[in-house]
Amino acid sequence: MPHDGSDTRGPATSRGRSGGLRRALGAAALGLGFLLGLMGVAAGALWRYAAALPPLDLAGAESRSTVVLDRSGTLLRPFATADGRWRLPVTAEAVDPRYRAMLLAYEDRRFADHPGIDPAAVLRAALQWLTRGRIVSGASTLSMQVARLVEPRRARSVEAKLRQMVRAVALERRLGKSGLLDLYLALAPYGGPLEGVRAASVAYFGREPVRLTAAQAALLVALPQSPETRRPDRFPERARAARDRVLAVAVARGILTPAEAEAARAEPVPTARKPFPMLAAHAAEEAVAADPGASTIRLAIDGRLQERLEALAAERAAAAGPDLSAAILVLDNRDGRVLAQVGSAGYLDPSRRGAIDMTLAVRSPGSALKPFVYAMAFADGLAHPETLLEDRPARFSASYAPENFDLTFQGTVTARRALQLSLNVPAVELMDAVGPARFIARLRAAGAGIQLPREAAPGLPVALGGLGITVTDLARLYAGLARGGAVPELLRRADGVVAESRHRVAEPVAAWYVADILRGTPPPDNALPNRIAYKTGTSYGYRDAWAAGFDRHATIVVWAGRPDGAAVPGLVGRTVAAPILFDAFARLGIEPEPVPQPRDALVVGTGSLPPPLRHLRREAAEAAGPALRIAYPPDGARIDLGLAADGHGAAEGSPGLALKALGGVPPLTWLVDGQPVVQSPRRRAEWAPGGAGFARISVLDATGASDSVSVRLE
Repeated sequence: MPHDGSDTRGPATSRGRSGGLRRALGAAALGLGFLLGLMGVAAGALWRYAAALPPLDLAGAESRSTVVLDRSGTLLRPFATADGRWRLPVTAEAVDPRYRAMLLAYEDRRFADHPGIDPAAVLRAALQWLTRGRIVSGASTLSMQVARLVEPRRARSVEAKLRQMVRAVALERRLGKSGLLDLYLALAPYGGPLEGVRAASVAYFGREPVRLTAAQAALLVALPQSPETRRPDRFPERARAARDRVLAVAVARGILTPAEAEAARAEPVPTARKPFPMLAAHAAEEAVAADPGASTIRLAIDGRLQERLEALAAERAAAAGPDLSAAILVLDNRDGRVLAQVGSAGYLDPSRRGAIDMTLAVRSPGSALKPFVYAMAFADGLAHPETLLEDRPARFSASYAPENFDLTFQGTVTARRALQLSLNVPAVELMDAVGPARFIARLRAAGAGIQLPREAAPGLPVALGGLGITVTDLARLYAGLARGGAVPELLRRADGVVAESRHRVAEPVAAWYVADILRGTPPPDNALPNRIAYKTGTSYGYRDAWAAGFDRHATIVVWAGRPDGAAVPGLVGRTVAAPILFDAFARLGIEPEPVPQPRDALVVGTGSLPPPLRHLRREAAEAAGPALRIAYPPDGARIDLGLAADGHGAAEGSPGLALKALGGVPPLTWLVDGQPVVQSPRRRAEWAPGGAGFARISVLDATGASDSVSVRLE
């Protein structure tokens, strides 16, 4: 029987194997113990090193570009940091989620789990370095990259890597994962002066990073690894290759499907940087100057409307001639919000002096202030829209004899027609009646910064533009007409508080009379009539062309001319500024609505007016003897009439308001806010108020002489 050797060798072999296993396990345990001991020593040394480091300073890392946004949060204009960097504020929530997923998959898969240092990555890198004698892969986490960005070091050494590790752990403890990710998104380099994913996205793609294509997201992930050698505007092929590597990782990690990655690879890489947005450049500069410490400023401006109106101003200024500029200001009549502010026809155009904000420049308004002369005359009871005025050659002093723009005269016209045709003689006659000094005082009291030539005393020429005013102030005054005479306080910030109006430019009925008249002004060529209330103006010497218009919703003022004030032959408000005004209203995107008619408005023809209001006859008033004036109530008085608590009328049995006049020629007609209320053959009368509040009381005599006071009824 053959001998089976397995019976004698089997046990020895088993013992040999078990002994080898024990020796291997012992060696492994010894190695592990040594490694743990080494790691303990390293940890102790790292702790002592960390304790010796100075405190972490994040002041420089927290610096951001100031950004100015529109009311919806759209970027209008960013500003570089003090050292010339574009580092726009950004958070992880404002970045495309797919970009964030690609970033973590490519840069730091265990970002959510490690404390700032990835031990597995460190161990892998160390073993590769020991076995191969060179660095094969790095162990840098996203946290360590932020540490390097916060404390940049030129030298690449073991000490520098240790410092990054220490700082990474400190940053994690101080900021948390979300704060650290936000810091990376803001500081990551993208070549040249671009820092942060938002600045790169706007510069390379012309869009915010909140929504990106897969190709765009992959490129933004790839660039910070080598920002200067992968810049797509200089090395597009390198940028493409780096992008495609990120796409491959995104497929491997299940972020993209192969088909999505293939489509992304076919997308071209941008080969040039886009300019940063510069909408509402003047408004943005002024906002930053007013709030220099803010990193984000949100204006009330509508960015889309601003863009459309900037294009309109540039187009029309170019068509009007060389060196011309244009300005457009749009106000929301409800609360005074500045919806658009076009300061010039091109901020970066030196030939048009585009850096000058012409909405703040003081210029002569021409006839654009005539409506406010009429409003004062209406409120004082001197005239009504259907009062007859004389447009004939007249001399108001030894040297002042105004003429109309076309050097013709219309004869007898209503006040309505005189204002619609912008006739000069009737406007000067009304100015003579209301008084130039009082007119200027009214505009200044309404908040307008009126400037007179060399501080000269107000004279009759101010009716035709013999003064200086800004586009901004003129817009506020016209918005006052749309608001029943209440001039709005401008609201430039989206987060601003609407302020109650503190100024008036006209009484409610007088303001509506003017609005109703201006709505019937003949429109410019190719424009529809009766759409908006508007008035044009042309300054002396053809230096300024104006058009101001409003409806119930908005007020728009347009200026055109040369910023240096030089004359421009043919620069006329009706032919240059008015078409821009009508086009600007069309770009608002809403149907114009007329200003609501107040219940006290007197809508009648000339023949139905009280006799003193049918004609303006001041010469007879001057020859009639003692001047007409109101003896009671006195101007500015507060009168307690025992009005009902609800303010809708006087309490039962309470007396009316006594009205007393001195001088003048009876019969007398008493008006309240431009509405006739009492006609009396005597100089005394009584009126029953309809409610509490301010009232403008006027009296007219048989010759057309008048006087007015303002009182508060309680």
